[in-house]
Amino acid sequence: MSEIYISTDIETDGPIPGPHSMLSFASAAYQKDKTLVSTFSANLHPLVGATGHPKTMAWWESQPEAWAACRQNLEEPEAAMQRYVAWIKSLPGKPVFVGYPVGFDFLFVYWYLIQFVGESPFSFSAIDIKTYAMAMLKTEYRQTAKRTMPQRWFDPFPHTHIALDDAIEQGALFCNMLAENCQGDPSPNP
Repeated sequence: MSEIYISTDIETDGPIPGPHSMLSFASAAYQKDKTLVSTFSANLHPLVGATGHPKTMAWWESQPEAWAACRQNLEEPEAAMQRYVAWIKSLPGKPVFVGYPVGFDFLFVYWYLIQFVGESPFSFSAIDIKTYAMAMLKTEYRQTAKRTMPQRWFDPFPHTHIALDDAIEQGALFCNMLAENCQGDPSPNP
């Protein structure tokens, strides 16, 4: 079974899950050839007893459109995560989480999956786009940023801080990088 790359973006009210909540998340499932197979998005009620972190909430004040978008049609986290697992399992391929930065996005999604569903269809399979770019560009990690990446890797998608928009944008970026990295590279030896 081939892999399916699930580009995921999240929006939160703080730096870690538990004391803070994942407010919104979305995934765009891409095949290796950049075919967008399906998307998923959900806006979540905050965790019981969690609070917004002051620095994060100050940032949200500068993003009123994104804040409004992530606060409509709210779902309970358990229902959303169960729906998410069913969606992942319906996709054609072995799921691989793709994020930018994966250390932040995967942390929240994995915590919510284990907390509310008891399993992660990803297991621990997660790719960090920035790390992949670092390897391709042969640069140091902290020198690798979207502004230093080749423009040919980017499709004309907006970066809005609305989870679904950003998941689609990041997924296209990853697929462009993957295609370039694999050009002329024969299949692995048996």
